[in-house]
Amino acid sequence: MVQAAGVSRNGSRDIGPVRHDWGRLEAEALYALPFADLMFRAQSIHRENFDPNHVETASLLSIKTGGCPEDCGYCSQSAHYDTGLKATKLMAQADVVATARRARDAGASRFCMAAAWRNPKDRDLDEVCGMVSAVKDLGMETCATLGMLTPAQAARLRDAGLDFYNHNVDTSPEFYDKIITTRTLQDRIDTLANVRDAGIKVCCGGIVGMGEEVEDRLGMLVMLANLPNHPESVPINLWNEVKGVPVNDTAERPDPIALARLVAVARILMPKSVVRLSAGRQYMTDELQALCFLAGANSIFIGDVLLTTKNPQRDRDVNLLDRLGVRSRLNQMQPVAPPSAHD
Repeated sequence: MVQAAGVSRNGSRDIGPVRHDWGRLEAEALYALPFADLMFRAQSIHRENFDPNHVETASLLSIKTGGCPEDCGYCSQSAHYDTGLKATKLMAQADVVATARRARDAGASRFCMAAAWRNPKDRDLDEVCGMVSAVKDLGMETCATLGMLTPAQAARLRDAGLDFYNHNVDTSPEFYDKIITTRTLQDRIDTLANVRDAGIKVCCGGIVGMGEEVEDRLGMLVMLANLPNHPESVPINLWNEVKGVPVNDTAERPDPIALARLVAVARILMPKSVVRLSAGRQYMTDELQALCFLAGANSIFIGDVLLTTKNPQRDRDVNLLDRLGVRSRLNQMQPVAPPSAHD
C-alpha cells in the first residue's frame, strides 16, 4: 500500500492506495495547507516511495530544431512566430550518439531526443529508431518526444528499445486553448494512451508561468493524477522567456513558495511518479531547488542547454547536490571538494 493524502490540518498522514479519483477541491485544499504541514506530508510520502537523498539525472537533445507547424504560444520552435530560431534538419545518428555518450560520461542516466514535429513521418521514424537503439547500447535509458504518435509508431519505438515517451499536456483543460489551437488536449491524451498501450513508460507534465491561475496548475496535476496510470515521470517546467511568442504578453513566473507548493501537491497526488525540475531551473535559486527536493522533486535535466533555452551549468549542479548531501550520477562522476565553513 502507498500513502495517499487526506486533508487534515495537523500534518498527520492517512494511509491508502494510489488514487485516480482526485478532485480539484481536494488539490486546492492540499495546496492551501500551512507550508510546514504540506511539506511534511509530501516529504513523508516521498520517503515511502523513493530514496529522499537521491536525484535522477537526465539529458535532453534537440535532434530536429524549429519549423514546427503547431502554434504553441510559448514555443521558440513554432513556425507561426518570428523568434530568430533557424530550423534545422534531423541530426545524423552518429552525432546524436556522440552527444549521448558525452552526456553519459558527464553523469546523465537517461537521454531524451526531441524533434519539433507535429507527428513523425515514417521515414523520419526509421532514423529515430536507429538512434534509440544506438543510445540504448550505451547503457542509458532512452526517451523521445516527437509529437503525436499512432499505435503503430509507438510499437516501432518500443521495439527499438525506447523506455520513455514525453508528451506534455502543458496546462489545465480550461487554459489549454488559450495557448494552443492547432492540437487539442484530446490529441495529447490519445498519444499518451497509444504510448501506454505499446508498453512504453510515460513522461508527462506541463509548464507554469504562462499567465495561468493557480487553479490551472492544480487542474493540470489533477488531470495527470486521474489518468488510468500515473505518468512514470512528471516534468514541471517554468516557462522560459522567448522573444516573439504570444505568452510574453501574459507570462508571470510563480513565486518560489508557490512553486514549492506545486511540487509538493504533485508528489502527494502521484506518489510513485518521478517529479522532475525541468526547464527554467536557471531562474531558480539553490534555496528554491532545495525546497523543491524537500517537497518531493527527484529528477533534473543536466547540461548547459535544454532544446533552445539555457540550463544551469554542470558545476553549479554538482556543488548544490554535494552541499545537500544528495547522490546522483552527476556528483558520483566527478566528486568535488565539500563546501568550506564560509559557504
